[in-house]
Amino acid sequence: MPIEQLIALMGFVVVMTGTPGPNNMMLLASGANFGFRRSIPHILGITIGCQILLLSIAMGLGQLLTRFPILEMVLKILCGGALLYLTWMLIKPAFAPTPVVVQSDKDHAPVVTKPLSFWQAAMFQWVNPKAWMMMLTAIATYTQPQTMWANTLMIGFLFAVLGMPVISMWNLFGASLRAFLLDPLKARVFNLVMGVLLLGSMYPLFQ
Repeated sequence: MPIEQLIALMGFVVVMTGTPGPNNMMLLASGANFGFRRSIPHILGITIGCQILLLSIAMGLGQLLTRFPILEMVLKILCGGALLYLTWMLIKPAFAPTPVVVQSDKDHAPVVTKPLSFWQAAMFQWVNPKAWMMMLTAIATYTQPQTMWANTLMIGFLFAVLGMPVISMWNLFGASLRAFLLDPLKARVFNLVMGVLLLGSMYPLFQ
């Protein structure tokens, strides 16, 4: 891959992984709810899930969707359903009688439910519209037929080594809000805002 194209690809990866989307909104909320350490499987799941999606598209899945538009419509419906479900799970605590993000037990130790697991985060990439957009665009823009697999491996490598630190920053920012969100009212507002932002990430489905 020419150095000019490599630099452009690096910029693409940083911008695509760093801008708001379903993964980053969920990581921000996960950091606030569970902290960084407990969110590591979520971060790794996103990274590996995107790698699998990238390889699947390179092996012809993207062409299959282009050839059979009905499959693309089914995928959009699944993406929309998954995002609506995750939005509801995110905002549901805001409607609880005492909506708090971080609860405390009698010893004042944090008591939280389970964060998204590695496999849940990895599988979510298959119904994540932004992940599809990133990988389809990367394959279409930064690969050539004669060097298809070398280019694909480079794309995957850059998404791992550049993308994972970038998405981790969203989680760390959420983790920095944990003390702030001990206030029930602030926690309610946070959950509602995160839910609205996650819902807004459905925008690519209508393009």
